[in-house]
Amino acid sequence: MADFAVLAFKIGFLALLWLFILFVALVIRRDMIGRRVPSSGAARSAAASPVAAPPAPTAPTPPAPTRRSRAAAGQRRRSASASPRVLAIDSGKLAGQRLQLVDTVRIGRSADCELFLDDEYVTSKHPHASLTRQADGRWLLTDLGSTNGTYVDGRRISGPTIVTPADTIQIGQTQMRLER
Repeated sequence: MADFAVLAFKIGFLALLWLFILFVALVIRRDMIGRRVPSSGAARSAAASPVAAPPAPTAPTPPAPTRRSRAAAGQRRRSASASPRVLAIDSGKLAGQRLQLVDTVRIGRSADCELFLDDEYVTSKHPHASLTRQADGRWLLTDLGSTNGTYVDGRRISGPTIVTPADTIQIGQTQMRLER
């Protein structure tokens, strides 16, 4: 009878141990991936104007630049006299929307962001990045410690970086640019 009690205790202990491991795995998964946010993300982005048709899904990587896009980028660089005032979203769930810029714009999936991105690749714990207007009118993009990174023209930034209308900013699967 004592052997049966010890065996029952061992099986019960193993069952509790596996339940604990499963619980820890689920907590880690939720922290890494985050919770699903209702599709009202567009309503939470400040001053974003809706588009007429819903955006089509796009690939997270931009296509190779063509001669025409390089010429347009050169034209945007030449007209760098005025400070950009709009953040235009080119791809992602908010594609086609424009955000009127204020002195500091926090971008991310947390509740205290001015631009809310409903994107699994964007951290939900804190703002992902910050876009700040400098005294000379230039814009400074800073990654705020995100795991997946913030990219300017396809390169991951490691510190505060000046961005211009000629640059493409990518956070998660969302691509955006500054406009005058």
